[in-house]
Amino acid sequence: MSDAADPLVKSPANADGPRVIEAEVYPGAIATRLDHAINWFRESSIWYLLFATACCGIELMQTGGPRTDLDRFGAVFRASPRQSDLLLVAGTITYKMADRVRLLWAQMADPKYVVAMGSCANCGGLFQRSYSVVCGVDKIVPVDLYLPGCPPRPEALNEAILRLQEKMHGERWAAKMKGQA
Repeated sequence: MSDAADPLVKSPANADGPRVIEAEVYPGAIATRLDHAINWFRESSIWYLLFATACCGIELMQTGGPRTDLDRFGAVFRASPRQSDLLLVAGTITYKMADRVRLLWAQMADPKYVVAMGSCANCGGLFQRSYSVVCGVDKIVPVDLYLPGCPPRPEALNEAILRLQEKMHGERWAAKMKGQA
């Protein structure tokens, strides 16, 4: 197989195309950096934990449906925080639920990511003047991506997953594990 036909080798023909692992192809083997391989595995298998408390949850369910299928990005719903690496917070978070969100986030394995979906999760939304509503989930856990809208469309959540994959692709995971980063 020539290098031009191999999707794993960067060449001018596919430089503007999809992200690829920078690798050298040898007969029967591929040589690449450990960071590229680990990040490729991680970005291709995002397991997300749902935390839907309001109307954004309906759009979140629609995103998992056949029209805007999240499975094609490697994103799979998990019911346990110990098996998840992405927390999707969709909807209004009250102070009573804030401790539960923090507990679920703490139970997730590293590396963990948080997407705040919708205006209520981002800043409290329509209910931000209420005494019981947290003005943004970023007051509770660190947020990686903010998804605006009331409620955001399923296509917007697909774009957020793609942006999260880009973030994962650029991380130096092997150096972080050694304690150098």
